[in-house]
Amino acid sequence: MNKINLFQEDRLIFHGPIYLADSFFSKLKGLMFKKTLNTEEGILFKNVNKIHTCFMHFSIDVIYLNKDYEVIYVETVAPWKIGSSVKGAKHVLELNKGLGNRLKKEKIVIRF
Repeated sequence: MNKINLFQEDRLIFHGPIYLADSFFSKLKGLMFKKTLNTEEGILFKNVNKIHTCFMHFSIDVIYLNKDYEVIYVETVAPWKIGSSVKGAKHVLELNKGLGNRLKKEKIVIRF
């Protein structure tokens, strides 16, 4: 998976690593079976609008993004749960629990 940087208002949001899941296999595996995440580690799923936390050992913050990568909804999802169905969601960012509050409800810019 490629590592990416996420910015809002030309400010780096997380020091990562943030990974880009854009292939079938990377989307299928996601964060399953990981024991923990580094402090600012996460994964961005392109063209995915719904998630689950089956086979995960920790809660995550899930950030739902529209087609323009604007934040439209943030929630915390516990292990073995299914995330919300969010109208207009086109992409999903998964982060450590508690990191979602760093994001403003505006566009995220992705840089490789």
